[in-house]
Amino acid sequence: MKLQRKNGLRAAALGALAVSGALVLTACGSDNNAGGTGGTGEKTSAASNIKCDDAKGKLMAAGSSAQKNAMDLWVKNYMAACTGVEVNYKSSSSGEGIVNFNQGRVAFAGSDSALKPDEVEESKKICKSGQGINLPMVGGPIALGYNLSGVDKLNLDAATVAKIFNGKIKNWNDPAIAKLNEGTELPDKAIQAFHRSEDSGTTQNLGKYLGATAKADWPYEAEKKWPAPGGQAASGSSGVAAQVKQVDGAIGYFELSYATSQSIPTVNVATGASAPVEATSENASKAIAAAKVKGTGKDLALELDYATKAEGAYPLVLVTYEVVCDSGNNPETLSTLKSFLTYASGDEGQKLLSEHGYAPIPAEINSKVRETVAGLK
Repeated sequence: MKLQRKNGLRAAALGALAVSGALVLTACGSDNNAGGTGGTGEKTSAASNIKCDDAKGKLMAAGSSAQKNAMDLWVKNYMAACTGVEVNYKSSSSGEGIVNFNQGRVAFAGSDSALKPDEVEESKKICKSGQGINLPMVGGPIALGYNLSGVDKLNLDAATVAKIFNGKIKNWNDPAIAKLNEGTELPDKAIQAFHRSEDSGTTQNLGKYLGATAKADWPYEAEKKWPAPGGQAASGSSGVAAQVKQVDGAIGYFELSYATSQSIPTVNVATGASAPVEATSENASKAIAAAKVKGTGKDLALELDYATKAEGAYPLVLVTYEVVCDSGNNPETLSTLKSFLTYASGDEGQKLLSEHGYAPIPAEINSKVRETVAGLK
C-alpha cells in the first residue's frame, strides 16, 4: 500500500494537479484541516538538495496559470524528494487563486499581480495575526504568439499590438504591420485575436505594458478582466495557446513556456532600441533586473519598467507571486509550506526556470524572498 501511494503521488505531480474538493485545506489560522496524516517528512534525498525538514501531509495551492509549468516541475521534484508529502497546485487564474486564499481554502495562491489594498485587508481575516504578502517567485516574458502561414518572423510595436487587440487593426496586411515588417509578404487575412476569458494577472500585465507604452491606443485601466471590445476568449494561458496553435491568422498572449512547448512562433517587440527584441528568458531577465521593491515590511511586490528601451530588454514581462500569510499560517501546513517555498526560491528551484522558458528572480530580490520564507509564522 505504501508503494502504491508513493507511485500515485508522483503520477499526480506529472499531470495537471487538479484539486479535489475533498482535499481542500484551510490556509491560515484554523485547526480544522483534513490533511497531515499521510507523510513521514523524510529528509533530503541523495539525488537533490531539497530539505524536507518536518514537511508532511497535503499542501493545497491554486491560482495563476502563468506559473503552471514551473509549478509542475517544482512539485514533481519536491514530491520525489519528500516522500509522503502531497502538493496540489490547481492552475486556474490569479483572480481565482486570491479568492481561494482569502477564503482559507489554500495554503498559498499564485498571482501574476500583487494583492490590492482591499485584498490585503480581506486576508487579515484568514491570516489572523498577520496579512497576505507577495513573494516574487517566477519571472518571464509574456509572449505574443501568432499563427500566420508563410510568416516565420514578425515585428510589432506597442501601438500596433494595442490596435490589434482592440479591433482597430483587422487584417494582417494592414499598412501599420507592413511598415514594421519590410520585405515580408503579409497575407490578406483577417486577424483572430484571442484573450483570456477569466480574471487574469497575465491580462493585467499586458494592460500595464500597453498603458505605459501606447496610452493613446489603449485607454483602459490595467485590470485582470479583459477590457477591450471584440476578440475571442479562451480559458487560461493553455486555452489561449491552444487556439492560436489551431487557428491560422490567430494571435494571443501567454507565457513563453506555452509557446516553446507547442512550437508557436512569437512576436519580436519594437521598443525603440536599435532592433526589435525577441521574447526569451534572457531578454526578459534584462527587464526584470531593473525592477524595484515597492512593497513595505515583508511584502515584496515589485515595480516593473514596462517602457524600457534598453538594448536587448524584452519589456512585456510578468512576475508571478506566491501569496502567503506573513503570520498566522495554519500550523498543520506551515512546515510544508516553508519547505516547499524554500526549495522553489532556492538555487536549484530557480535554475529550473531558465531551462523552461521562465526567468529567475534577480539574486538581490530573491535573497529577500528566502529570508521572508524562513521567517513565516
